[in-house]
Amino acid sequence: MTAIDAAMTPYVRETLDLLGARDPIAVMAETPGWIATALAGLSDAALRTPEGENKWSLTQVLAHLADCEIAWGWRARQLLTEDRPPLQGFNETAWMARFDCGNADPHQALGVFTALRQWNLRVWRSATPADYARVGMHGERGPESFDRALRMASGHDLRHRRQMERILKVVG
Repeated sequence: MTAIDAAMTPYVRETLDLLGARDPIAVMAETPGWIATALAGLSDAALRTPEGENKWSLTQVLAHLADCEIAWGWRARQLLTEDRPPLQGFNETAWMARFDCGNADPHQALGVFTALRQWNLRVWRSATPADYARVGMHGERGPESFDRALRMASGHDLRHRRQMERILKVVG
């Protein structure tokens, strides 16, 4: 077990388990299309209906994914160009409230997510086998390799796809 594995929290383990043996880049490449298909034809009201009390709507999930894409892309660029860079986390609850994500334009959020994802895929696909071992220091999780960061981003996609499936059952 590596030092990185020893520091694995339940959230990290669950996120990585969602990915399993799947190719993280393939999952990340398919996510924008999966979302567009899953949400096609939904009304604005359906997109803004939360899953339940104190739960997110599809619009909020889309805004969160767009925000996360900024973070994933920044971390990947740092990991690939700096020696042991700091990898800053962020408070998703504060961002959700401060930037009024419940009232965001869901179509714009999906468009931003999709565009950023395409741009980030260029970066992730450029990584060499040696790059996968590069390590940064995540502010919340400690040492994190490029490989772990990539797998976390991909598992995060699957976590929110699962969330969207639950919300879709609620909003019909």
